[in-house]
Amino acid sequence: MDPVATVLAREFPERRLAATARVPNGNNKRTAVATFADGGEVVVQTAADAAALALEAALSRAVRERTTIPVPRVLASGAVDGFGYVVVARAAGDELHERFVSLDSATQRRVARSFGVGLGQLHEAFSFGGYGRLGRSAPGRPRADGGDASDSPTDRGFDAVSAADADWEAWFSAYVREGIAALPPAFDGVRSRLEEVAAAVSLPANPPSNLYPWDFRPGNALVADGRVTAVLDWGQPMAAAPGLAVAKVEHLVADWYVEDGAPLRRAFRAGYESVRPHPSVPRAYRVAAVVRSAVDSTGDVTRPGYPERTGAAAVDFHLTRLDALL
Repeated sequence: MDPVATVLAREFPERRLAATARVPNGNNKRTAVATFADGGEVVVQTAADAAALALEAALSRAVRERTTIPVPRVLASGAVDGFGYVVVARAAGDELHERFVSLDSATQRRVARSFGVGLGQLHEAFSFGGYGRLGRSAPGRPRADGGDASDSPTDRGFDAVSAADADWEAWFSAYVREGIAALPPAFDGVRSRLEEVAAAVSLPANPPSNLYPWDFRPGNALVADGRVTAVLDWGQPMAAAPGLAVAKVEHLVADWYVEDGAPLRRAFRAGYESVRPHPSVPRAYRVAAVVRSAVDSTGDVTRPGYPERTGAAAVDFHLTRLDALL
């Protein structure tokens, strides 16, 4: 039986499925829009890694509850026949990835500001006891800082699952090196300089740890009437110093689509600072942001802009930004 039909028959047995349409996005999940006979629509995502999808669904619910970021309502989640699933309400709007370059400059700045506000709210709402991959916390489970998960008033269901003795500098250095190792041969001309940055980095021993949303960017958002109507992907969340998330989201908002990102960068920062003070963002964080955005989870070079750059043009985009930072 079709996985989407299986999920909907389980969760909505009283509603008859009329049609499904596959959405060709994502490397780790399969997404489809399902239309019921009564005209209602939902989005169904399935994945082999049921635990990862369950974490994403839980984080989506928490972000919707704790912030003003427009996150589609999760209607159901679970696992069946060896795969995980989540069903969410269909959000209105066009893909911001395709529309961003056609928006007027004032609307682009408004969108950039909204991402700054959103990231600031995420950092206010989610703080953790360690760094690294995010997981679900449970009362009695030790936190990365040696405490008990039930002791923290801020994680409220989530915590980093890195080793208890992992300090920030060690974790960040490993994070950058992992990104450098994933770069294809086209980046060999800057590889040694990138490795020097990773080796020479000197960072605070114990900065605050906040949510590092891996894919908080226009490419995972919808827009209508000049405003973001939905942010869709909360997979692979991490916990890190807030400046690292600021560097990455700012890069994906301000640099990805336009030649002169300065106005968008100012709007993004103003949005963030309307919620909380702007954190320290060392050059090493900005280098890491570009390195970890240059290659996707399958090892392919990412395609900035719209229409998307491909091949040598995509590589040149990333190299130009790395050269400027190095």
